[in-house]
Amino acid sequence: MDAAEFRSLWDGLTPIGLSQQGGYLRYSWSEADQACRNWFRAQADRRDMEIETDKNGNLYAWWGPRHERNAVLTGSHFDSVPHGGAYDGPLGIASAFLAIDVLREAGAKPRRPIGVVAFTEEEGGRFGVPCVGSRLMTGALDPDRARGLTDADGITLAEAMDATAADPTILGADPERLDGIGAFVELHIEQGRALDGADAPVGVASAIWPHGRWRFTFTGEANHAGTTLLADRCDPMLTAAFMVLAARKEARIVGGLATVGRVESDPGAANVIPGTVRAWLDARAPDQADLDQILEGVQSKVNERAERDRTQVSVTAESETPLVDFDGGLRDRLAALLGSAPVLPTGAGHDAAILAAHVPTAMLFVRNRTGVSHAPGERADDEDCAAGVDALAAVLRELAC
Repeated sequence: MDAAEFRSLWDGLTPIGLSQQGGYLRYSWSEADQACRNWFRAQADRRDMEIETDKNGNLYAWWGPRHERNAVLTGSHFDSVPHGGAYDGPLGIASAFLAIDVLREAGAKPRRPIGVVAFTEEEGGRFGVPCVGSRLMTGALDPDRARGLTDADGITLAEAMDATAADPTILGADPERLDGIGAFVELHIEQGRALDGADAPVGVASAIWPHGRWRFTFTGEANHAGTTLLADRCDPMLTAAFMVLAARKEARIVGGLATVGRVESDPGAANVIPGTVRAWLDARAPDQADLDQILEGVQSKVNERAERDRTQVSVTAESETPLVDFDGGLRDRLAALLGSAPVLPTGAGHDAAILAAHVPTAMLFVRNRTGVSHAPGERADDEDCAAGVDALAAVLRELAC
């Protein structure tokens, strides 16, 4: 794959959802998402691939007889975090189509069906729960809960699907489809810079750290900011601020990660002591024991602080993903195939983590020289992306041709 060939296809996708404020706004079931899906369909049509949408809104293009079992699936997602980067997700989909081009030009024929997939709502940027499409497919997410998820404007996932003529009543586990997948390989930009340190354009994932999102709700007493004495306040923002600092400390102790990237205050006026504050904690760690220690430490310290602040706190788990060790045989096979490519863990979650509990799953990473991700500065060199396409083509040839 020539870098110019990659850039030619990539330039047709990058304008979709680009925000004037920087980064991308590609929320699931939005106009930008529909435009990405149309781009996907156009790519599939150009290659005479059969197009299909499953009951959970995940979009597929098939090379070879899709109804045969033991298919090899590859792809990623289109949706972004608010003002996220261009490569997180879409790179895996674009690379999948280009990898098929490489195989066809070499005269390869699939002996197993090869599918390109675009999973829906991987980031959770609109409805708060990550990997909705793959979780529904595998039965890890209750369809009633999924239908009731709401975005920042109060629109439910069911309503958003209705607005695009998709049917939310049929959401749910799809065991027959899952049984037909023999392997899943997801290519993704590296979210970090380990490959740059190893001077390697492509790597293979070994594992995904256990991680999750927890919503902390702090309640107190709304009051006037200009007349209520400090001693008389029951201010939940104080407790919330303490939680942010406590999470950082607990994560540092075990070598994990903790982030509070979203906070909501009610009533949300500058001259009002809030009555309620909601803050979302994202926590990750090398193993489950470390992650548990972070959460237990944060909750214990926050409960103590709430007593001093005369506030109350409740915690709701919105998503939890255990440690994912990718299929060892498949991982080692791909690393050897790619010339002893670096094998590295990641703290970032992916649809691959959800499918790994059900089918042999692997991930390829493309070098990110800056390490920036989930932000407008996310970048990968065209040459490295082309190398990623070649690596994925080699993997698909090995597994399916």
